[in-house]
Amino acid sequence: MDSALVIGGTRFIGRHLVDDLLAHDYDITLFTRGTHENPFADNDRVDHIEGDRTNDTALEAAATTVDPDAVFDCVAYQPKDVRSATTIFADCAAYVYVSSGAAYARETIPKREDETPLESCTTEQATDDAAGTYGNRKAEGDRAVFAAADDGVRAMAVRPPIVYGPHDYTERLDWWIDRINRFDRVVVPGDGTNLRHRVYVEDVASALRLVAENGVAGEAYNVGDRWLVTLEEMVALITDCLETDVEIVHAGPRELAAGEIDLDDYPLYRTYPHVLSTAKLAALGWESTPLAEAMERTVADHLESDRDGDDNGPDRGAEERVLGILETL
Repeated sequence: MDSALVIGGTRFIGRHLVDDLLAHDYDITLFTRGTHENPFADNDRVDHIEGDRTNDTALEAAATTVDPDAVFDCVAYQPKDVRSATTIFADCAAYVYVSSGAAYARETIPKREDETPLESCTTEQATDDAAGTYGNRKAEGDRAVFAAADDGVRAMAVRPPIVYGPHDYTERLDWWIDRINRFDRVVVPGDGTNLRHRVYVEDVASALRLVAENGVAGEAYNVGDRWLVTLEEMVALITDCLETDVEIVHAGPRELAAGEIDLDDYPLYRTYPHVLSTAKLAALGWESTPLAEAMERTVADHLESDRDGDDNGPDRGAEERVLGILETL
């Protein structure tokens, strides 16, 4: 394959995907609304078509103009988006949908593509845009991919968990990096053994390309760090990257109540382990970036940015009240 249309492509996952495709000699066209700065505006190998992906007429015009080998759908948030795209790009060599680990309906360890059930999706949920129905909508998008493949379209899905890395506009990991960078004592909710699968953004990008090139129509592929770490181990990794020292202070629900904080107020905390099997993707030849290297790049980008993640977790004043209580115990 030589050409790609990236629906989205200027913010986070799509931005890294474009970098990966350029490194593998693809000619690329972005299809975006133009509401975010285009980091590839000066690159002669990256064209741009402005349009709203929810407008089928605009998407059809892009398909006619570009006639891409591969289509990467980074911003399909409702099932109808996937159904439309798999119809419009039915003749392309590959259509790859960015799904989510949130599509899984059962808490199994690990979650496997062909075994763990997907979330259901009602008619009302399918047209919603609330965070609470995100997994339902992503699961229904997966089913649209499977239906398209049954009709002869080479359509596939990639399911990442929480994605982190440079240019992460969600700032979930930035919250932790900022805390560790600024304070000597860092509150870690629970006992620190909480396990939530994450994935480095460049590894998502390489997975998307690899699935387009070598994946099987109608299949979904989990992507995630091949080395999982607990929340406390993640804090230690960040500490090493910052070349600093912090005291980790564990706080359970009772202690956190002093600051009117809940365990779930902490970004990247999850009570039950969330782990995806990545064996199916690895069988295609995919490899993940060593975790220390991935975190080092992430921390370096954070330090060069103005992101602090403040909106993602408890404020420091509330944590200081918790720390004060713990000092009296």
